[in-house]
Order: sequence, then C-alpha cells, then structure tokens
Amino acid sequence: MAQGERETKHVVVIGAGIVGVSTGIWLRRAGIPVTLIDRAPPGQGTSYGNAGVLAACSVAPVTAPGLIGKAPRMLMNPDFPLFLRWSYLPRLAPWLMRYLAHANDTDTRRIARGLTPIVADSVEQHHALADGTPAAALVQDSDYCFAYADRAAFEADSYTWQIREEAGFRPVVREGAQLREYEPSLGRDIGCLVSVSDHGFVRDPGGYVARLAEVFAGMGGTIVTASAQDFDLSGGRINAVETDAGRFACTECVIATGVWSKPLMKKLGLNVPLESERGYHIVFENAQNGPRCPIMVASGKFVATPMEGGLRCAGIVEFGGLEAGPSRSPLTLLRRQVRRAFPDLEASSEEEWLGHRPAPADSLPLIGEVGGTGVHTAFGHHHIGLTGGPKTGRLLAGMIAGTPSNIDPAPYAPDRFRA
Repeated sequence: MAQGERETKHVVVIGAGIVGVSTGIWLRRAGIPVTLIDRAPPGQGTSYGNAGVLAACSVAPVTAPGLIGKAPRMLMNPDFPLFLRWSYLPRLAPWLMRYLAHANDTDTRRIARGLTPIVADSVEQHHALADGTPAAALVQDSDYCFAYADRAAFEADSYTWQIREEAGFRPVVREGAQLREYEPSLGRDIGCLVSVSDHGFVRDPGGYVARLAEVFAGMGGTIVTASAQDFDLSGGRINAVETDAGRFACTECVIATGVWSKPLMKKLGLNVPLESERGYHIVFENAQNGPRCPIMVASGKFVATPMEGGLRCAGIVEFGGLEAGPSRSPLTLLRRQVRRAFPDLEASSEEEWLGHRPAPADSLPLIGEVGGTGVHTAFGHHHIGLTGGPKTGRLLAGMIAGTPSNIDPAPYAPDRFRA
C-alpha cells in the first residue's frame, strides 16, 4: 500500500489496553492516522492487573484432557484456586458447556498450535514495540519458573510440558541444594523448581501501557476518553464509531475492549461465547525475601512477580460475571498460598485488585476482520493478553496496512462465531 493510500485511511481503535495501544503504535509506524478511544485512561483496565509475565511458553489451554472429570472436585476443594458464584451458574452454563467440550487431546493440540504464533516470541515482540522509548525501562528479560511440591507433581504435569516442548521450550529441573541456591525464597513445601529461559516480565504493567500510550500520542496518534456504543455501517462498511462523546468517522475500526467486546460484536451480528475469568491479585508492597524472577506456584495456581511496587501475586479463577464485586474467599486463599510458598516474605502493606480476563469458549483470541465490514477484532486472550498484545497489534496493523504476515489468520477469524 502506497503512502498516499495509507494517509487516506483513518482507523479508530476502541480499547486502550496493551492490545489496543500496540495496534495504534504499529499503525502509526505504518503511516496510518489513528484515534484511540477508551472510557478509562490507557492501561487502567485489565492490562493493569495481570501477573506481568511475558509468558512465551503459555501455549497450552486450560482445557486439557481430563478437565471435565476434575472440575467438580476442583470447585468443591476449598484449597483449589477455582471459584464459582453459584447464582451465576445459569448464565454461565451455555458458555461452560462449549468451553469444556474442548477438553480433549485433538482440540488441545489444535488450540496450542493457534496460540504459539501469538505468544512464543513475546519477549522479542515487546522489545520491538518498546525499545527506544521510555516504556523499555519497564521490560525485564528473565527466566520463568514453575514451583512444584516434588518431582512427582512435576511429572504429573507432563502432558502440558510435552506441548510446551513441542513449541520449543525446554525445562531445566532443579531439586535439593540446586533449588535452594537458585531461589532461596521458596519454602520447604516446594521440592522441585522448573525454569524456562527466554522469558521476561514487566515491572509495572499499568505504567507500561500508559507510557506506550504517550509514545503513541507523540507519534501523532489521538487519544479520546469516550465509551463506544455503536457503528455506522451504512453501505456495508464502517463509516464511523458512535460514542457518548460524539461520532468519530473512520475507514477502519478495531475492537480491542477485552471482555466488554461482546455487546459491540452483537451490533455486528456475532454472538461471541465470551465470559469473564475474574482474576485477583495482591501486591505485597515494599516486599522483602521474595523471588527474583516470576514463579508459577503450581499448587496454588498463582504467579509471583517482583515489580516496582512490590511482589505481585496474581492468579485464582472465579466465574461470576462482570457486575459482582470482589469475593473474600479467593483473596484469603491467595494469601494463604503465598505465605506457604514464601514463608519469609515481609511487606509494608498490601493492595488488592480484581479484574476481568476475556475468555472465549474455544480459548483462541479473535484477530481479524469481520466479514468485509472494515471492523477488525483484537480481543479474547484469556490470561495471556500482556504476553500476546504486541504481536496481536502488529498482526492486525499489518492486515489493515496491506502487509500481512506469513501467519495463518484462520484460527483467529472472528467470523467463526457467525451463526
């Protein structure tokens, strides 16, 4: 696409999280005018509260074989980090049935093949996005570790590790004195530590996205505080986005509003099976005696990441929709699991947070154009939004600019949910 053609385009990106801001930056680098719209400041939604890990090896979906048989026991076990607001179950049930239908080997491997191009080069993609800008100082290369009670617990997870190895991630296993030397902060309940190289983390995810938004604005991008409500699709293609702050004309549009994308998709005739994975975190502020790199504690299904503000421990899955406030039980369990894993942890204070991770029933993000409307999607990343955000933005910007990559877009096509 020639420069003049790019300048005649004008893209409205709805959503100022990591995916939307990344899309905006890559579009500006392609010379395309962009307006970024969000009801909140950049980086203050779901992108604010994640574990901060650039989890390149997160290629295996939760819906592994055997999940259906395990799920009832998980829900009834007070020490397992899965919670359900039972009053929400009637609304959740249709999505849950579709979600669990993928808990088989064929679908798991198919989903993993789809996730790998989005996340496997995450560190490289974050550097490509942020290097040379003030945001780069918040990106830290590191190992990513998985803490198990013992080797038997690690070997019980062999199915997932096989999928990771097939994607190119080789684990290094440490026990005994090697484990204590590598990570002395871990308690005696941890007897096996598995590390994977070529990963990283972000020291302040909300601040990182805010800095990237400043980079976008410095490149001539426009940022507007507004809530998108509808589309003008007269003639079959996008002409404008209607918001509570007025109408914004455009030739292309990107929906990058996470779990809040579902009502916008209904305006386009697509009923996306999308639910909120309610995720919690606690920041142990000014933490001492914590880990030096991100660690997934397998028994508690939480990740502990050293950040500028302290040690952020994030995880726990709760299903209960978008409207209910925080539950106390997930936070109580998270605190108990953290103290067990890091018994010498000290902190001056604690900060709690609840956010909403967008979970499509088939565990694959929606990336691409809806029919021939000029409306594009960039949401549905479950718990890998920060990890895959820059790559998603780069792919989508290439589609819009006429410079697509060699990645097959079919697994992410939003039209897969058209009736």
